[in-house]
Amino acid sequence: MSNALKYIAAYPVELQQQVQKLIDEHRLGEFLHSKYPSQHRVANDGDLRDYAMALKNQYLKKSEPLSKIIYDNRIHVINNALGLHTYASRVQGDKLKRKNEMRISSIFIKAPEALLRMIVVHELAHLKEKEHNKDFYKLCEHMLPQYHQLEFDARLFLTLQELES
Repeated sequence: MSNALKYIAAYPVELQQQVQKLIDEHRLGEFLHSKYPSQHRVANDGDLRDYAMALKNQYLKKSEPLSKIIYDNRIHVINNALGLHTYASRVQGDKLKRKNEMRISSIFIKAPEALLRMIVVHELAHLKEKEHNKDFYKLCEHMLPQYHQLEFDARLFLTLQELES
């Protein structure tokens, strides 16, 4: 398989072959556009914060607060990731304060809303489950029942972005 399929390298070969065929026939963009005809309107960090907080308040009311939620144009290049959930612990007096941050790759500024939602749900799930384990994915599916399909489609979106750049 080609390097273009690096985002779906862990998927079955038959699925990779189907995607390669779409790429070879220059139909991957058409395929994704037919599933997701428009991009979202979450255009800046303030909008992203509102969007993520609405999901957090709906599904994870009692989880730790998020101190920062931003688009980050360095994530995709440096970490080869879609988003990052980070936290820093600081001693303030006799207390240990922990700040949680969510950073979403700026490549998703022009993504379909469903794919942005999948990334935000993924990062929110890290508030409760730090590792990518069974409980983590169960929580993702609770917040977004079609999570696994959307994760695959996000990987196709990344493949298309790379092919078009």
